[in-house]
Amino acid sequence: MTPLVAAAVLFAAVTHASWNAIAHKITDKLVGFTLIAGGGMLIGLAMTPFAAVPAAGAWPYLAVSAVIHVAYYALLMKSFRLGDFGQAYPIARGTAPLVVTVLAAVFAHEVPDGRAAAGIALSCAGLTGVALWGLRGHRPNWPAIGAALATGLTIAAYTVVDGLGVRASGSSLGYIAWLMAVQGGVIPAYALHRRRGRFTTGVRPFAALGLLGAALSFAAYGLVLWAQTRAELAPIAALRESSIIAGAAIGAVFFKERFGVPRIMAAGLLVAGIGLMLHAG
Repeated sequence: MTPLVAAAVLFAAVTHASWNAIAHKITDKLVGFTLIAGGGMLIGLAMTPFAAVPAAGAWPYLAVSAVIHVAYYALLMKSFRLGDFGQAYPIARGTAPLVVTVLAAVFAHEVPDGRAAAGIALSCAGLTGVALWGLRGHRPNWPAIGAALATGLTIAAYTVVDGLGVRASGSSLGYIAWLMAVQGGVIPAYALHRRRGRFTTGVRPFAALGLLGAALSFAAYGLVLWAQTRAELAPIAALRESSIIAGAAIGAVFFKERFGVPRIMAAGLLVAGIGLMLHAG
């Protein structure tokens, strides 16, 4: 992983935490995710004339990924509705990297060397520390934790599927544009059916904020897909989930949730893991 790729993934991590914070801030979760998914669809459709159409071999991956992403949005909505941002977000993101490491070894034949494996393990330890700190002083909210863990499994699944798909596509921009265009209409269609006459009234107050979240979501995942064409999947997944640190900071600043010394120590483990991954190979 080159410094340029690492910088792109770190920037994507901050951007990703930002759009998740926006989704959490919008009190009506269905409205929030309708705007983010629907806005992503509009951005994707607008980009398709300027990007290469993905190669034929990428379309099965793209179709499977679209289904997984719909499940991801539904589970993320549920976890945000049931739990605090500082709890749900770290658990959802922190479960993914180790699962991606296993799936990438099986399906992409990417087995990390000793230094990369140590870096992934250190990063996961740091991410787990942030997640566990989110539970401190509270009784476990098992439905919220279950939804967040299930969200993490969908993250791992689409990370590997999209990693293989974008490599087969010939164009990371074309892949992200078509992915957003294909999967982005499902949640808005469900919201229209569910809310009927109340849809416009519910969406209007949050339109600008939701569309900002959509733009951040598109940019964040587009950068990750580009990175997946230039480095192995597991280190990118671990580095991408540094968004947990950004999410914890956002939770502390904007949602008045404690950050604390343990989270600072967890961030230190994450940084050490990143250093090992950058010097692996």
